[in-house]
Amino acid sequence: MDLKTQLNEDLKTALRAKDENRVGTIRLLKDAIAKFELTRPADKPASEAELIGVVEKQIKQRREAAELYAQGNRPELAAQERAEIAVLETYMPKQLTREEVAAEVSAIIAALGTREFPKVMRQAAATLKGRADGKLVNEVVKELTA
Repeated sequence: MDLKTQLNEDLKTALRAKDENRVGTIRLLKDAIAKFELTRPADKPASEAELIGVVEKQIKQRREAAELYAQGNRPELAAQERAEIAVLETYMPKQLTREEVAAEVSAIIAALGTREFPKVMRQAAATLKGRADGKLVNEVVKELTA
């Protein structure tokens, strides 16, 4: 089932269950996807990978907001952002562990035949997009190319 269909089904389920947090988060995500699609040519629908990128961006925004709320001594708002992150993460593919990322990066280094950070990072970022956090990929590539 594609992401947009899944969102519609989950929205119906959340509405029936009167789960306000889930309903609000799904509606915000659907809005973000709609705005993203407006930036694309009408004859080219967004791919699943691009939609996952929108979800990733929403998660990143919520993490930053939760951190700022925590620093500003607003724990109730930080908790709300974290609850939204939990809902959004259900639409992401299974995230790789640090060990799995390291194995993938090692395979990329072997395939490229080089330990040059920019080349390895470019390939790793493309290969692992959506499956691992960009910061984690960057850390692992730095470790393995040093």
